[in-house]
Parts: sequence; C-alpha cells; structure tokens
Amino acid sequence: MAEHPAYPVGLRLGGRRVVVLGGGQVAQRRLPALIAAGADITLIAPEASPSVEAMADGGEIRWVRRPYESGDLTDAWYALIASSDPAANEAASAEAESRRVWCVRSDDASAATAWTPATGRSEGVTVAVLTTDRPDPRRTAAIRDAVVEGLRDGTLVAPHQRTRTPGVALVGGGPGDPDLITVRGRRLLAEADVVIADRLGPRDLLAELPPHVEVIDAAKIPYGRFMAQEAINNALIEHAKAGKSVVRLKGGDPFVFGRGMEEALALAAEGIPYTVVPGISSSISVPGAAGIPVTHRGVAHEFTVVSGHVAPDDERSLVNWEALAQGTGTLVVLMGVDKIGKIAETLIAGGRAPATPVALVQEGTTAAQRRVDATLESVAETVQREEVRPPAVIVIGEVVSVGAGTLPPGRVG
Repeated sequence: MAEHPAYPVGLRLGGRRVVVLGGGQVAQRRLPALIAAGADITLIAPEASPSVEAMADGGEIRWVRRPYESGDLTDAWYALIASSDPAANEAASAEAESRRVWCVRSDDASAATAWTPATGRSEGVTVAVLTTDRPDPRRTAAIRDAVVEGLRDGTLVAPHQRTRTPGVALVGGGPGDPDLITVRGRRLLAEADVVIADRLGPRDLLAELPPHVEVIDAAKIPYGRFMAQEAINNALIEHAKAGKSVVRLKGGDPFVFGRGMEEALALAAEGIPYTVVPGISSSISVPGAAGIPVTHRGVAHEFTVVSGHVAPDDERSLVNWEALAQGTGTLVVLMGVDKIGKIAETLIAGGRAPATPVALVQEGTTAAQRRVDATLESVAETVQREEVRPPAVIVIGEVVSVGAGTLPPGRVG
C-alpha cells in the first residue's frame, strides 16, 4: 500500500464508535481531537497516563481497564492502535482489516489503513497535512504550523477571501514585544480598516499593516471641548458607524488599567458590536522578562497589582495603601515612576521594612529594556540618579531577590 499516496478525507465521527487501544502518550495526544469531534470513544488499556485517566473520570471517554481482546472493534468506525504490546497491536490491526475499520497504527505506519495528518485550526478552517508516501511527522508539523500561522495573522488569506469583523475590536497588544500579541489580535489587525493605537501599544506591528489601513495615534486625536477618553470613544463610534472595521490597539490588557470597559460601554450605548481580545498584562510579563517571578514557593503566595498614577495622599486614590503595607505578598505598581517616592514612604510608614527589595523594569520586553534595583528606603533617590522614565513596572517584595546575581534576565514568549 505504501507505493500509493494516501487519500485525504475528513471523518465525521460525531456519535460514532471509536476504539483507542493503549492509554499512553499517543492516546494522550490524539484523544482531545477525537473528543472534540464528538466521537463515542472506548479506551481499552490496563493502565493510562494521568491525563488520559482524567478524561475517563470526567466522562469524556469510556475506559475498559484490560488488554485488548478479540471482538473489541465490533461496530467501530475508526480505531487508533497505540499500545505497548506488539502482539496485541497486530491482532487488533488484523481485526480492523477483517471488519473494514479504518485503523491508525502508531508503531507501524506501513501496516495501517489510515494515517493521522498534522492538523491545526484557525477561525473555522482545519488544516491537515500529509506526506505523499510514508508519514514524516517533523515535516508535516512544520508545514502545518506555517500555514496555520499565516491564516491566524492574516498574511496567508487571499484578498478576495479576507473577512472583516464588523464593529470594534478592543485588542490588548501585550507589554511591547510585537511577538507577544495574541494570534487573534494579530489577525484582527490584519483585517482592520482603522487602527486607533495607544502610545504603549506594540508599535512595530503598525509597520506591518497594509497601506490602505488608517492608523490614528490616540494621543493626537483633537480633543477640543472633550476629555481625552471621550474623544477616543467618539472616534471609535464615528469610524464604526461609517461601516469600517476598527481595532482599538492598547498596551497590555484592555481591562487592566486600559479603560477598555469605558470604551465598551460607550460602544454598547450606541448599539455598536464590539469584541474584547485579552492581552498579556505587563504586570506579570515584564517582571518575568527581567527574571523576577511575581510569586515563588516559600517567598510569596500572592501578588497585588495597583495603579500608581495618583499618590497615596491624593484624595482621588482608591488604593488601600495601609493594607498593602501590612501584607507579605508581592506588590506590582504600574504607572508609578513619578510617585514612587511617596509610595515607598507610605509603605514604610505602614509597616513594610525599609530594606524591602524593589526593582524597576523600564521598557520591559523591548530591545530597550533595563532593570534598576533598589530598596524601599532608597528607591526615590535611585530613580532620580538612574533617570528611570516611564513606562516602567515597579516590583516590590522579596521575589525581587530570587535568583538575583545568578539568573540572567530572560525573554517572555
């Protein structure tokens, strides 16, 4: 059979009996797709990996806890043979042949009547890749990944096939590195007619947009008699009502100090459809890129993210700084570079030790990233001396010292 190429086909297995022989790593990889296809799955294996066992415990599959026996493939439409017993595999394969059941063999592809393609999915499209003779998993996986990535980021879709998402997408662009935007966010950018971008969004992505896309710098929208946010809301509404596909590109996550809900409420009030695409928050990713875990076993069991855009003694502040001073977990402060002196003073007065480690990570995840270390009692002077400028994420707590001097800064992604 190997001299003929495989005939590609999509099996519709919903409600149909599928038998999986063996509960090891192969089954662990293949079962989720069979479950998603709605198959009526019987697993036959004396033992199973913890993940496979969890599928059985959750009722997603039926587990017969014994080795293969003749007759197990009765009424099956499809069989996956992946046990560690060569004799059982041969016998099951022979039964599949006699019962005309399409059968995949993980141990001997040449003896199988079906091959499993490398598959991937993107927005309602399933990509399945097979080689023309014997299966070549590395090659098919690489081709699949290239095709799926192209579909997800919008670079592979032909112009006449390109879809447009109506209304507005509130997209979190991540902490700055353009590779850290979600695949959905990148695809929506590729489909957009108008992009209204924040200064802290991943600017490099804007250079990849087609020339017809109108890019608007949110910081330069003429505000006139409006407040800045109201003017941005009006711009979103205006372009969406003109029938354009609009992306509001933000840094980090739209709902983490991003005013995303204000924009969502404004759009909803005008009857404009919108979607929210979460982004990687700088509160976690930037410390990670600088080699700082926000939690660490035996050091910190919690972390709190607060805005430092107003000082602790400002009547507009909604942060309970006194409670934070009494805590033992990690404190991550966003937008607080120019207020860090007052923040540190308040935390020390509330009970935090003056020697508590502090790290400031400027331009995190970008080529300009740098980390400056201090303590609560020295951080105000350090910021001035080292000329730390926004955007910078401030991490306060013992996690700052974890790996210090021994662990080089890493990269997120």
